[in-house]
Amino acid sequence: MTAFIDDHRNRFGVEPICRVLAKHGCKIAPSTYYAAKTRAASARCLRDAELKPLIVAVHADRDKGRGVAGVRKVWHHLKRDGVVVARCTVARLMREMGLRGIVRGRQFITTRPDPAPATPRPPDLVDRDFTATGPNQLWVVDFTYAATATRIGFTAFVCDVYSRRIVGWRTADRMPTELPLDALEMALWVRERAGHSVDGVVHHSDAGSQYTAIRYSTRLLDAGAVASIGSVGDSYDNAMAESVIGLYKNECVKIDGPFMTVDELELATLSWVHWFNEHRLHSSIGYVPPVEHEQAYYDQIASQQQPQPGELTLH
Repeated sequence: MTAFIDDHRNRFGVEPICRVLAKHGCKIAPSTYYAAKTRAASARCLRDAELKPLIVAVHADRDKGRGVAGVRKVWHHLKRDGVVVARCTVARLMREMGLRGIVRGRQFITTRPDPAPATPRPPDLVDRDFTATGPNQLWVVDFTYAATATRIGFTAFVCDVYSRRIVGWRTADRMPTELPLDALEMALWVRERAGHSVDGVVHHSDAGSQYTAIRYSTRLLDAGAVASIGSVGDSYDNAMAESVIGLYKNECVKIDGPFMTVDELELATLSWVHWFNEHRLHSSIGYVPPVEHEQAYYDQIASQQQPQPGELTLH
């Protein structure tokens, strides 16, 4: 009401506005208005003024909120930055400033099931249980498309279930077997470069023809991976990969697009994957980035292998 009077006082005067407001059930005395204008700012107002720029900065930062973070992610980013604030306060201030997290919409279907495979498909070894106790135990894969001004671009992902890390990806203007195969090759290279074995990793996909191709199956066999395929036409059997696709569409394609060429889409995907792995907070792993979650796992393994104080080492 004070702000309303401020907007119209020069035209109508304070007392006439207060009389009209009182007739319509909004009682406010002129003395109340003047007292509010001269009263010192409350501690809450001062704290709000201090927090608002911090919230805006976190929400807009390309390495933090990226313009897509909601209340929970912004709150956790602030905590990681050492800012002590209640979650409800962050929610209230974001609502006042019109800031909100992105809402995922309808997903797209790209994989084409192979109706008559030459050999029996691998069984579903996951059965919708997308859990793992360490990296390189379970990978989920999928791919999607995004329109550009010149042609359609396709992006394939390989995601580690334990850490939610995208370990492999590929963007191209076609979607033959080479597209997901290139993403798989990147995933194998990333793990090999870090000195981590992928022998025995369960590779879970849908029944798309790209993933049932002989070349793809042969590469999995050579790498020591175990193929797993969900049922045909059931997205829930590959729900985690579908979730990554949904995040990609909303946090990258919608935010950074529209794109003129597939090359622009590829550059945007590169930036998004780096942010997704290095900076994005994932609620399912304790609001930390995937790379940080993996590093904590290997640090714990290393500490367990170190001799404890007082232990004797026999030679």
